[in-house]
Amino acid sequence: MSRLKDKVAAVGVGYSAIERTSSRSLGALTMEAIRRAVEDAGLAIEDIDGLATFPEIPVFGNPHVDGVDVVSTSYMVRMLGLEGRLRWHTQTDNLVPNTFIETANAVAAGACDYAVIFRAMHNPGGRYNAYTSNLAVGRHQFTAPYGSHRGYQYYGSAYQRYMHLYGATREHMATLILNNRRNAHLNPNAYFRDVPLTKEDYMNARMLADPVCLLDCDIPVDGAAAIVLTSGERARALPNAPAYVAGYGQFSSPSLSMGPPLEHLVEGATAVADRMWEAAGIGPGDIRLAQFYDGYSFFVYFWLEACGFCKVGEAFEFIQDGRIELEGELPVNTFGGQLGEGRLHGMGHLAEAVLQTSGRAGERQVRSVDATLAAVGPMNGGSAAIVFTREPV
Repeated sequence: MSRLKDKVAAVGVGYSAIERTSSRSLGALTMEAIRRAVEDAGLAIEDIDGLATFPEIPVFGNPHVDGVDVVSTSYMVRMLGLEGRLRWHTQTDNLVPNTFIETANAVAAGACDYAVIFRAMHNPGGRYNAYTSNLAVGRHQFTAPYGSHRGYQYYGSAYQRYMHLYGATREHMATLILNNRRNAHLNPNAYFRDVPLTKEDYMNARMLADPVCLLDCDIPVDGAAAIVLTSGERARALPNAPAYVAGYGQFSSPSLSMGPPLEHLVEGATAVADRMWEAAGIGPGDIRLAQFYDGYSFFVYFWLEACGFCKVGEAFEFIQDGRIELEGELPVNTFGGQLGEGRLHGMGHLAEAVLQTSGRAGERQVRSVDATLAAVGPMNGGSAAIVFTREPV
């Protein structure tokens, strides 16, 4: 069992506007998201004494300007007027869910009373994530000069192997893509909230690296989201129903591979899931809905199987026949996922898990949610999964 169990709860969620390219600075968008999260929690900025983020932007070879293309905790301390007020703060280099876990542990340890975790994402001009440096150092020297440096290329090879081994097709994947988009239509924060999509649109989308097409990739955006954490005891005195952190699992791989094989991804996701279930003291049958990371669509397959909702090689069949729709057996990515809402590196998955657990997801709220999970990350390193419950378990 986790020592964190039920000691920490999420009590507030806030978003900035999510836009393809914003006329406002990333710092201003982040401040908007944090202020909304704090207000949602029934608190004031002056109450916040903990702050955390994962500030990295995945653009190779570019310098970073704080408040423009990244937002650090020190930048937000100044902008929010929190100088001298914070008791704890951090910024990690290990993806959003691990930053969330580090913050939750800080709250549980008493290092701070009310902490905000935020994630700001910038969509740079030009060709997104083009390799802009004249130098390719480290592991990139073996791939970038030959045109292979993006996740859809090297993770896509694992998806190709999955399809070959188990018989999955792009037609099967269309079900997930369309489900995400339908859910995005019910999410006022989603970039694609007003943009329809058909199966034909998906099947005819521009191919990037076979079998990965443009619509298998999340949409780069300018925007930010924030979540407020506090102790389980303090949470009960606040206006929103708490979403208790029941347990989590993490996995870090020593592999330096830029093209992790399918087996390594499965191993990583399974390790995360096993640790999560053990810490939470519940299992797949207790989960009403799930938010699975979809930086690339096929990650959802690997997470579904690793978390035990279906057997290995069966996820592409499991998602058919309405099973993952809002009214289905296991609703998946009820907010539209990153494919529908926009690329916030898993922050949207965590925020939606909190909102659904506390019964505040609006039109897309699933009935009778006692527990949900968010499994976030690409599985070969820096991944984590977190279980939230409506009541302490």
